[in-house]
Amino acid sequence: MPGLLVIGGSDAGISGALRARELDPAVEIKVVVADDYPNFSICGLPFYLSGEITDWHTLAHRTLAELQATGVEFFLGHTARQIDPTRKRVLVTNRQGQGLTFNYNKLIIGTGAVPVPPPISGLDLPGVFPLHTMEESFALDHNITEKKPKSVLIVGSGYIGLEMADALTHRGLEVTLVGRPKAVLPTVDAGFGQLVEEELKRQGVKVFSGVTVERIETTDNGANLAVSGSKGFQGQAELVLVATGVRPNTGLVQNTGIKTGINGAICVDRKMRTNLPDIYAAGDCVETYHHLLERYIYLPLGTTSHKQGRVVGENVVGGQRLFQGTLGTQVVKVFNLVIARTGLTHDEALEAGYDPITTESKHWDHKKYYPNPKELLIRLTGDRKTGKLLGAQILGQWHSEISKRVDIFATALYHGMTIEELNDLDLSYTPPLSSPWDPVQMSAQAWAR
Repeated sequence: MPGLLVIGGSDAGISGALRARELDPAVEIKVVVADDYPNFSICGLPFYLSGEITDWHTLAHRTLAELQATGVEFFLGHTARQIDPTRKRVLVTNRQGQGLTFNYNKLIIGTGAVPVPPPISGLDLPGVFPLHTMEESFALDHNITEKKPKSVLIVGSGYIGLEMADALTHRGLEVTLVGRPKAVLPTVDAGFGQLVEEELKRQGVKVFSGVTVERIETTDNGANLAVSGSKGFQGQAELVLVATGVRPNTGLVQNTGIKTGINGAICVDRKMRTNLPDIYAAGDCVETYHHLLERYIYLPLGTTSHKQGRVVGENVVGGQRLFQGTLGTQVVKVFNLVIARTGLTHDEALEAGYDPITTESKHWDHKKYYPNPKELLIRLTGDRKTGKLLGAQILGQWHSEISKRVDIFATALYHGMTIEELNDLDLSYTPPLSSPWDPVQMSAQAWAR
């Protein structure tokens, strides 16, 4: 008897399948996976490529055997080709090109996102690599191991570009980083981006911001790649890594009647239902509800995909759970720095119609009399009239509990707290780790002043 069919074996799809199994041990669940790597952490690829993680198998959140032990049936190397909502079936091909038909009662689409190829000539040249899948990471690792290049040029200065600049420096390559924004890491305020840029340069990375790469060509009889772009930029490296963003992978739903919206992402309600009966979707292929803005945006994040997967897995077996929304909480380590954000930046708050005030303050991560205190830089954004917390950004040394401190702000945002109310939180304190007033609270007091 047809049961639950899941298309996609990454965060949303696996979370959905496992949650459905938890709540209904009797439901038949099949998962169609285009590659051989269900439930692998793509976010861990930079640390595998740096050599810090020596065994790529450990990137699996759960092994295939562990997944199969739950009673979920997996079809690896199978690609969904067509959804027939009327007959409630999906046409699939395997690696041999054979066609199969999967029937369903409920369908979860978790096809994720795919890289957006930038308008650069030469992307197909040998030595030019994307980085989005396990197979692409293996290809890059093989090239570095076998050919032992000494230099790499990274196109893209967002999260993946920065993590790979760190990773490949760690691997012993000379790294050049080229990005279009005026400062690296455009998801935080430019001032923070400039501080990150300074850290990159301290670690030997050559950084070129505000540059659009236009061409990649072979040179030196194919031994090197010449890269050119706007503002007269000229660069050269043995490898080029392209990390310039993604779009929702929704080609499968075209001509099905399933509604799409921002960037072609699938439109869903907060129960993760599409506009067609018994078809749900979750993860990087869907529009995402924003908890603070109370509207839908496109913001692909692994944490969001896991949460949406859990929601959809509950609802396909009769639940009524709502996805509570994203706050855009993100954190990244770049060499010795960690940079985190949650909620809205000052400009985003203005665009959303708020009258924001943003302050920047410095605080020690623990009591200064205890050895090795490090400064935290905290930007706090709140509404001028109501004092409502709107967003926070933190930058500091990577041992300074930055991710957990931004989580305090994220929790406060979720509950609609004012900045003043942060001072009422009963936060832990011991001199090696914090102060009687945690830096989160001291930044709130600086905002109030």
